[in-house]
Amino acid sequence: MSTFRKYSGNPVFGDENTGTLFDVYVTGTQGGRLRMDLSWRTNDTAAVSFSDDGISWEPPQITYAPDKSSGWEDAINRNCVLNTGDKYMMWYTGQARGHSFIGAAESDDGLNFRRIGFYPVLFPERPWEGASVMNPCVLCENGVYRMWYSAGETYEPNVLAYAESRDGINWLKSPINPIFVNAPQNEYERERIGGCQVIPHKELGYLMFYIGYKDINTACICCAYSENGVTDFHRCKLNPLVAPSEGDWDCDSCYKPSALYDEDKDEWRIWYNGRSGNREYIGLATFGRDFTKEDFE
Repeated sequence: MSTFRKYSGNPVFGDENTGTLFDVYVTGTQGGRLRMDLSWRTNDTAAVSFSDDGISWEPPQITYAPDKSSGWEDAINRNCVLNTGDKYMMWYTGQARGHSFIGAAESDDGLNFRRIGFYPVLFPERPWEGASVMNPCVLCENGVYRMWYSAGETYEPNVLAYAESRDGINWLKSPINPIFVNAPQNEYERERIGGCQVIPHKELGYLMFYIGYKDINTACICCAYSENGVTDFHRCKLNPLVAPSEGDWDCDSCYKPSALYDEDKDEWRIWYNGRSGNREYIGLATFGRDFTKEDFE
């Protein structure tokens, strides 16, 4: 059962013509529009779309395509984009040979990206990272780039981890990784956790919206907070925030949340990819107030 209210016209983006769209990252633009970076499975690329209201989205435009000669990016997906002021930076997942890696790219206009360097900027090297690191979420605070990422199996990752960088290219992984793992006593995440977005919050520190897996094929959207974004996470009592609806377009799973808070409306919005069979499109769900500490364990 969801605690967020799903938009009655879901899905808001994607259909049989676009094919599967998944793992979105929604941000605001300087012009007041919404930007959605997303994965486009039809052609294994990263893409972008824009919207004035978060409901009607423009057709996707490819922003970055894989270079199969690289040996590590046969497919591109699970990306995030950050406007640094003078340029745009993208961190993305490159997949090949049953492994996943995190690469970096940059752009002058936010629409056409070029890879930075020949190799990934992050690759699986620790036992708990398994075959894959993927699904980066990056913030830049006080001159430090902060990345939260998923790691583990390639089909679906298992844990969440953290790294820091001065330039967005050379990363130092936290010595206490993984920073967030599943709590098997919670049915909604008893199998594993994955893909997150971390958002600064004026009272709670940092909110982490993440995927909880009841089993490998059944996922929902959850939330936790941490004062520093790295340690001492508290799960939300309202979890799962968004869960599959029987017989609907998202009846099998609700994946990868991207959230924004509207102060004027006092409303949280979450965009996510819902799955029914092999079809995945983007939906919207809302919550009519801000989170408080009382909402967390």
